[in-house]
Amino acid sequence: MFKLTKKIKIFSFSLIIIGLLGIAFGFYSAPSNIEESKEMVASHDHDYEHSSDHDKSSQYYNKYESKEGGGHMSHDEHVYHQLANRPWAALYVAAFFFFMISLGTLAFYAIQRASQSGWSPVLFRVMEGITAYLLPGGLILLLILLLSVFHLNHLFIWMDPEVVEYDKIIKAKSGYLEPYFFLIRAVIYLSGWYLYRYLSRKFSLLQDKSNDNNYHIKNFKLAAGFLVFFLVTESMMSWDWIMSIDPHWFSTLFGWYVFASMAVSGITTIALISIYLKSNGYLPNVNDNHLHDLGKFMFGFSVFWTYLWFSQFMLIWYSNIPEEVVYFISRIEDYTIPFWGMVVINFILPFLLLVSSSLKRVNWILVMAGIVILVGHYMDVFNMIMPSAVGDQWFIGIPEISSIMFFAGLFIYIVFSSLEKAPLEVKGDPFNEESKKFIYPF
Repeated sequence: MFKLTKKIKIFSFSLIIIGLLGIAFGFYSAPSNIEESKEMVASHDHDYEHSSDHDKSSQYYNKYESKEGGGHMSHDEHVYHQLANRPWAALYVAAFFFFMISLGTLAFYAIQRASQSGWSPVLFRVMEGITAYLLPGGLILLLILLLSVFHLNHLFIWMDPEVVEYDKIIKAKSGYLEPYFFLIRAVIYLSGWYLYRYLSRKFSLLQDKSNDNNYHIKNFKLAAGFLVFFLVTESMMSWDWIMSIDPHWFSTLFGWYVFASMAVSGITTIALISIYLKSNGYLPNVNDNHLHDLGKFMFGFSVFWTYLWFSQFMLIWYSNIPEEVVYFISRIEDYTIPFWGMVVINFILPFLLLVSSSLKRVNWILVMAGIVILVGHYMDVFNMIMPSAVGDQWFIGIPEISSIMFFAGLFIYIVFSSLEKAPLEVKGDPFNEESKKFIYPF
């Protein structure tokens, strides 16, 4: 039985406290009016009077918006909203990133249950521990969305009635992009995902004490039904929580793109926690073959993510439709390093580290690849949210780093606290013995 060590408690609480202080400083230092935003821009050695001339993508967007709507906010007001949004956007990026790790793990766990895989039962408790973050992480996201609906931030511009009135594109989507309907959908998503996690965990623990396979069969049926629900709600969630931040833009691949990012992040976290536990004397039945399989999934989903990224980018860039291509123009011009760096980190480095079968059996290489993947997919979420929320007024500073620290500390504490509440290996699963003796036939 795993016990939460003092070292883990101190580390996680330190991250939480330091993160909270940094988040508070981020909100405190954000401008409260247009004059303060002017002073902030000037203090960063920008020529404020001509700053819009350097933001080609913003010029392009504003021209497009004027042509469609008939009026848009002044440049001063636009910059003020971007700077005021920065601590909110930093918080939202980190909140979503750690939540998607938990949700991606839940989807992977459900796939293992529905497919009745014989290799993975020794890792079920690790997966269940990671998914324990789903409820608290989801409630924090829901709180941020609720505060957005009540106009305490400007992350979602379509929630502003004045914007909807003057913007024909957003107005055409107002039947779906309606604040309270938006919240209702969020509650439905989170309720469905958590209900599956609760029932599946319950059946898993009951199967340990059972003399038959009744709860295993229930888990199989439950997982099959959940995956149908998940495929629909995950796509809708990606439209609502991320794509609607830039409501003029849309992509039919976006739901799959977000899924690929959350899946590889979740699988990577399973591998990292499994290696940590095994290095501390736990999970004796997890062998190199299990870690090798996790490495294959990390490699495979990294390639799958790259395929979706390229498909989305190439088709939109080649078609050159104004309301679509502006999404990539803003990122290439204003986020050059994080945009192209993300591609290198999320594809090239994992490919080189994990392409060899023998390398996937070396723990330190798997850990290094895992860290690279998690950093890369945080940058992916950063690139999805920040350009639409803060424009070119971005920086990786105290608000961003503090938000990562806070949610990392919370994630570590919740996950490891969950791991100590039950034996680290399932006992009654019919595939348990097969999983313990899992070897390759070559």
